[in-house]
Amino acid sequence: MVVPQLVQILRTLVTTGYSTEHSISGVSDPFLQVQILRLLRILARNHEESSETMNDLLAQVATNTDTSRNAGNAVLLETVLTIMDIHSAAGLRVLAVNILGRFLLNNDKNIRYVALTSLLRLVQSDHSAVQRHRSTVVECLQETDASLSRRALELSLALVNSSNVRAMMRELQAFLESCPPDLRADCASGILLAAERFAPSKRWHIDTILHVLTTAGTYVRDDAVANLPQLIGEAQELHAYSVRRLYSALAEDISQQPLAQVAAWCIGEYGDLLLEGNCEETEPLQVEEEEVLALLEKVLQSHLSLPATRAYALTALMKLSTRLPGGNNRIRQVVSIYGSCVDIELQQRAVEYNMLFQKYDHMRAAILEKMPLVERSDPHVDEEGKENKAGAQLLEASAPVPTEPQATKLLDLLDLLDDTPEHAQHLPPLDPSPGETLVHLLDLPCAPPAPAPIPSLRVFERQGVRLDLTFVRPLETPALLLVTATTTNSSREDVTHFVCQAAVPKSFQLQLQAPSGDTIPAQGGLPITQLFRILNPNKATLRLKLRLTYNHFGQPVQEIFEVDNLPVETWQ
Repeated sequence: MVVPQLVQILRTLVTTGYSTEHSISGVSDPFLQVQILRLLRILARNHEESSETMNDLLAQVATNTDTSRNAGNAVLLETVLTIMDIHSAAGLRVLAVNILGRFLLNNDKNIRYVALTSLLRLVQSDHSAVQRHRSTVVECLQETDASLSRRALELSLALVNSSNVRAMMRELQAFLESCPPDLRADCASGILLAAERFAPSKRWHIDTILHVLTTAGTYVRDDAVANLPQLIGEAQELHAYSVRRLYSALAEDISQQPLAQVAAWCIGEYGDLLLEGNCEETEPLQVEEEEVLALLEKVLQSHLSLPATRAYALTALMKLSTRLPGGNNRIRQVVSIYGSCVDIELQQRAVEYNMLFQKYDHMRAAILEKMPLVERSDPHVDEEGKENKAGAQLLEASAPVPTEPQATKLLDLLDLLDDTPEHAQHLPPLDPSPGETLVHLLDLPCAPPAPAPIPSLRVFERQGVRLDLTFVRPLETPALLLVTATTTNSSREDVTHFVCQAAVPKSFQLQLQAPSGDTIPAQGGLPITQLFRILNPNKATLRLKLRLTYNHFGQPVQEIFEVDNLPVETWQ
């Protein structure tokens, strides 16, 4: 095997000094060192014995290479990439992350960009080591170079977890207020996704979304308008607080369309709480019925309001006819005006609302009751800790030796979703027949039939870039799903700096393995593969939210989308 020979050659280059003939800035033949490291990385990938042979040498290169010159930095970067791709020791991986952390302090923008990109690849597999450099990463958000600040934003969002969510959100919200317009949509989207996943409380979650709505304005993605009403509706104790905050924000600025839509919905549902004045969590707010109606009319008449925003405001006025009965005549007049609106959607709503006033007034209160909550599939927060603990044990432990029939274990997993597990019927263990016993005595194979393969799924395709998902469920761990994401490129240009990130609902456990690379050569070159390990102890319906970032045809690309059409075999 050539690995020991290559290790010896590289050790000689590092330890025996250098010759002036091949040295660059005091580094002995850096070109040869880089090429040897690249070859070692390829040979030792997925090969544990070769990786062990290289560990000591890589540590020696990482600690002895001079970093005052670019030649040394090039060798160090190649060393870090090699450590990332092989079965390296935990201490060696921490050393690699620390080297990248030092790169972040370098004056050269190219070196800082390379460090941010490499840390983004490592954040899934070595999260705690990367966390140590969180403050330096956050400082990079203030870079004037757009590519640096974008990479710093992506890495900052990837570093958010349940223990640092409050501090990181403060930094990201401050960045949102001053970031360039081309980053504002990505920053707002990332903050909302992180808040949805790691919110410590509903009150904090609502405050965070309100801040994004008032700061990012039209850059907020559309589904946030649907998520916030759902969140407010679930938090009954925060109805008065939410409607007051939204009313005040809308009164200050009606030009922000996502904010206007959410505020109009909330005022329509809980407008009666505005007049009660018994909310202790906000500053005293004296609101009259006429002021509420006037604000919604202002939204309706504003030339800045989109048709969808006007529809929200018109429906809110109609709902207030049952919550603030003193303004019914005024509401009827406004609704009748829009019965001849040129916008077909508004006209239809207004005509139907007029019919409620005229022919079906006795049913109006029942029809305009508060919206019922849409039930979510996520389990209660109290059960989340137990699931996390069980999930971590299942992901880390090796498969146990079965001590009971596999059919019984499968039924036990199915019973996790049953409200009355004591009534579940279990299949009795099957006694081996004499024929089966004879087969075992003769030591002939008697393996159970293999399960039917799960169909693969193409989830993304754009300009020749395709992302396909394939699925495997190990027989020994039915609650575990192994998803292999394969990205191919049939276009004429290479895809570079490719990063795939994934998120799942809170009832699932997700581990993202390091990808096989970040560059996909053009015209069907070697694809990038990445493994997702998803634990689904409750066998809930699986949904994936994916974010892809890469450079293609000289342009940065970012795609965020949800995959909700996964085969039922992946979770049933």
